[in-house]
Amino acid sequence: MRRALLLTALAVAGIAQASPPTLAAQLKAQADAWDRAIVAKDRTAIEANMADDFRQIDARGNVETKASFVDGLVSPDVVLHPYTVEDFEVRVYGDTALLSGRTRMTGRYQGQPFDTHYRYIDVYVKRGGAWQIVSVQISPLAR
Repeated sequence: MRRALLLTALAVAGIAQASPPTLAAQLKAQADAWDRAIVAKDRTAIEANMADDFRQIDARGNVETKASFVDGLVSPDVVLHPYTVEDFEVRVYGDTALLSGRTRMTGRYQGQPFDTHYRYIDVYVKRGGAWQIVSVQISPLAR
């Protein structure tokens, strides 16, 4: 009885509980599709996953809007190699989900190779029955 009251109190207080497996799998699939769209420079698919009020905070603390973020990704100056995500986690708080992990991204920028390793958190919000990314923040990791 005491445990049931504690769980109820936590739920009412908005403390995250494990996301249902189907929702976590759906969000993982959506994030994976977005990653593939980014590598493929598929502007339509990239933008479809993003809220209009999207913001990114990059490794230097700069803020990007949806337009500037997408323009940077599809620029001919940028070539991204396929990448994988490790330590992936989904946490759901009602209509908000936090997707986090770490990745090593490689490619070329203006013809010069790059190799970055970072941890990130993507914030998704459910609006009108659909999950969209509203925010991304990345933190560089030592190589």
